[in-house]
Amino acid sequence: MIDKNWLERTELLITPENTDYLRQSNVLVVGLGGVGSYAAEFLCRAGIGKMTIVDGDVVDLTNTNRQLQAMHSTVGKSKAQLMAARMLDINPALELTVIEEFLEPQVMEQLVGSGFDFVLDCIDSFQPKVALIVCCKDLRQPFISSMGAGGRFVPSGVGVRDILKTRDCPLAQQVRKTLKRRKIISGFKVVSAQGPLVRKSRCMTDGTKYKKSYYGTISYMPALFGLHMAAYVIQKLAKL
Repeated sequence: MIDKNWLERTELLITPENTDYLRQSNVLVVGLGGVGSYAAEFLCRAGIGKMTIVDGDVVDLTNTNRQLQAMHSTVGKSKAQLMAARMLDINPALELTVIEEFLEPQVMEQLVGSGFDFVLDCIDSFQPKVALIVCCKDLRQPFISSMGAGGRFVPSGVGVRDILKTRDCPLAQQVRKTLKRRKIISGFKVVSAQGPLVRKSRCMTDGTKYKKSYYGTISYMPALFGLHMAAYVIQKLAKL
């Protein structure tokens, strides 16, 4: 039996009524890396009642510097299943759907159209990210998107802002440029960083899964992005 008192501290802060709004909410988190793993857990600990988490990847040793579920003991294991086990241990009453897939752009509409109250885009591959954003815009689905957390170690410039207000972020610049062709200029929130970018930390890839490059990362920056995403969504859903 679940002890309902586990959310006592949350109810003291935001009232039982607003906590009930969270309990009745249905949220989708796409991507469970450094940003998405923390965002998903923060949402779970806030008492979101129904969630779907999506990630087709397994833990790599290089993930251990920043991803919540990544440890030496979990290398090679499913990121989605590891997160599911953590979340159900936090809240066994959580209605949780786990999708262990790398989402191709063409399947976004079917997933997003499943009746979510909020979608969190924590994808780090460009084309699927843009596809998810466009799909959410087309379906008028409330969502928030994470821009690039890599290449930075100063946390003070991280925050929630309209995509139009982003600067100093190559990923956000690329997203804006691509969306402009679809006549999407503004009107949705992202978490992004402003300030110096350590460009020399960039590495190129073989282009697998739509990812051409990545930047070096430090432990706290992706988590901070996930924190801002979760905080924004929780406040919206709890009507705060």
